[in-house]
Amino acid sequence: MPDPIAPALRRFLGSARFAQALTLAILGTGFSTHALRSLIGWPGLIAVVVALVVLAGVSLVARWQAVDWYGVLPLSLLVFVGWAAASVLWSEYPATTVVRVGYLVAFGLLGVYVALARDTIQVVRAAGDVLRVLLGTSLVLEVVSGILLDLPIAFLGIEGALASGGPVQGLFGTRNLLGFVALVAALTFIVEWRTRSVSRPTAIASMVLAGVMVLLSGSPTTFVSLIVLLVATLALFGLRRADAQARWRWQVALVTGGVVALAIGFAARVRIIELLDARGEFDVRLATWREMSRYLDMNPMQGWGWAGIWPTSPPYSWITLATGRPHASGLSAYIDVYFQLGVIGAVLFVGMLGLALVRAWLLASARRAVVYVWPALVLVVVAVTSFAESYALVEGGWMLIVICAVKAARDMSWRDAWKPALGPAL
Repeated sequence: MPDPIAPALRRFLGSARFAQALTLAILGTGFSTHALRSLIGWPGLIAVVVALVVLAGVSLVARWQAVDWYGVLPLSLLVFVGWAAASVLWSEYPATTVVRVGYLVAFGLLGVYVALARDTIQVVRAAGDVLRVLLGTSLVLEVVSGILLDLPIAFLGIEGALASGGPVQGLFGTRNLLGFVALVAALTFIVEWRTRSVSRPTAIASMVLAGVMVLLSGSPTTFVSLIVLLVATLALFGLRRADAQARWRWQVALVTGGVVALAIGFAARVRIIELLDARGEFDVRLATWREMSRYLDMNPMQGWGWAGIWPTSPPYSWITLATGRPHASGLSAYIDVYFQLGVIGAVLFVGMLGLALVRAWLLASARRAVVYVWPALVLVVVAVTSFAESYALVEGGWMLIVICAVKAARDMSWRDAWKPALGPAL
């Protein structure tokens, strides 16, 4: 007599409801790693991540017939991860590199699962649900800590400064990470509103919540990213309204304007820092980068070996001692990956992020559905934030890159991407 349990279990694991629940769990874990580490430690977090990877693999096997496997991963993504894995051969801390590469791959696989198992609008809806809960919980904890108790919640890193106007950290440990997550949330909530994925009151309340958390974070990095995001959003929606025959000219003009803006921003960087009242943060970064530069000449091409979140072993401990404060990263994804993977790794990382952004941007400017702007603008936020933070190299930030890169690559090949963008110029 056939066993009825196996087919039923297979149907359950391959169902859309299971994929939806697993996506929520994956995104929730990716964005709340600090809180999870604070509550259950590194062993608990790793156990959660491993369990999610196993469940994602089982779910994909059960959904094998429903998944389009053609062109699953962008080549640039595979090459970057491959170089990080290869760095174990010359790493100064090989055991750490093996573990940290596994950590990178695990979150990458979770991102791939989300991109394969859910449509873009479903990813946006899942991200919206997760970020509403995390930001709402963060605000509640800040109110309890800063107003009701007037005491910090030390194990979560909450300083209880809400009564004095912030900055606040919420569930994310630092104000800069809170600001980054709140900015991604604001973009997600706007796309939800424009696609009518949630009710109008929910959309308005969510956008207000994200805006409040951006302001309370008091993060200069987030404010700069917000300005760039607003400019990019206006430019993208302008391109979407432009005539297809003339769109390529506007694309060229936009690239030219972006290069000029970067040059002006670099020339006026001191004044910008003063306007943002970010001299203290900039001095911390400058001191860290100066110390990192002392060790870069030892391994300029291949770096010291992949680490992701900084370990306590040399040379990272030397940098911590020299700067007088602990660091979990190099405070810039571009400099951090250069330090860990050398010139080659930095070029691969910039190429991977740049190709994903260009692909997603061309796709968003050519397709009519509003949901296509989400991957492009998320990558804009990640790319800009990466100048002053290393979130793009680990956990939720890395997972966002993988999701957006896979979505962009699967929705539009390079040949198809340039045709609608450049039109007769081809």
